[in-house]
Amino acid sequence: MPDHDDRRPRLTPAVADTRRAVRESLAGIDEGSLVLVALSGGPDSLALAAATAFEGPRAGMRVGGVVVDHGLQEGSAEVAETAAQQARDLGLEPVLVRRVTVDGHGGPEAAARQARYAALLKARAEVDAAAVLLGHTLDDQAETVLIGLARGSGPESLWGMHPAIGFLRRPFLTVRRADTKAACGDQGLQPWNDPHNHDDRFLRARIRDRVLPILDQELGGGVVEALTRTADQLREDAEALAHFAQEQIGDLVEHAEGGLSLHAGALAANPPALRQRIIRLAVQSEFHVSLTRQQTLEASRLVTDWHGQGPIHLPGIRVAREGSLLLFTAA
Repeated sequence: MPDHDDRRPRLTPAVADTRRAVRESLAGIDEGSLVLVALSGGPDSLALAAATAFEGPRAGMRVGGVVVDHGLQEGSAEVAETAAQQARDLGLEPVLVRRVTVDGHGGPEAAARQARYAALLKARAEVDAAAVLLGHTLDDQAETVLIGLARGSGPESLWGMHPAIGFLRRPFLTVRRADTKAACGDQGLQPWNDPHNHDDRFLRARIRDRVLPILDQELGGGVVEALTRTADQLREDAEALAHFAQEQIGDLVEHAEGGLSLHAGALAANPPALRQRIIRLAVQSEFHVSLTRQQTLEASRLVTDWHGQGPIHLPGIRVAREGSLLLFTAA
């Protein structure tokens, strides 16, 4: 009779998918490094903790966890401690618990996100971790793209979340939320279900529970995948444009008293998307100001539709056409 333990978690498709995603995300991190899993106790982050606890040591890495308690719900401290204990039970070490203050600036969702990321990056520095892994899924990516599209925030908002930026990595952007839930069940893990995830006071919850299901129903399915494919394509295009803009900006920019100038003729020779990206990049680098699309178009018209008109005034910046130069100075 074969010697086996029926209680051992089965390697189901969901478990295999989460492990594969983590394995690919850890590629390039040095052996011996510490990686931290950002853990809330929900199904996404709990599945991420389990997959990283399995894959990390096999890649020669140490795996820890960090739990952020936002203090926004009654009993949040107990929820955070339960998540921390689940991480310890999975073999993560160290496991840090950090309570943050959410001030509500910019709205509750944005304020909570800002406080959470600040705590995660501070925890990473404290233990000298090589990376912090976040549990955002393919569904989260679709929601992010749809929110950006609805707000008309420009192409950057449609890129969605990047799989790796700085110390932050998002292994599960190719994994569906249903698979993280299944992976928890397959491994006998008991996730916490955050009531805020389905509280219609929050925009993301309304997108998740109302908008996406209707779109999926009316358009015949596949909306989540289509939105994330769009994000991937836009990100690739944007990275190419950024590369070309960076190549040109060194030749086009001249420093002037109180600011900088760009050669109008060289700007005009570029396609609109590249011309406007060069203007935004130059202003961001010199004045630490992010121009909106409308503000960028106003500056661009001094290149493409100049007939002697005077300067325009943007937040903190004066933009004027002087002969062949577009001059930006601090207001």
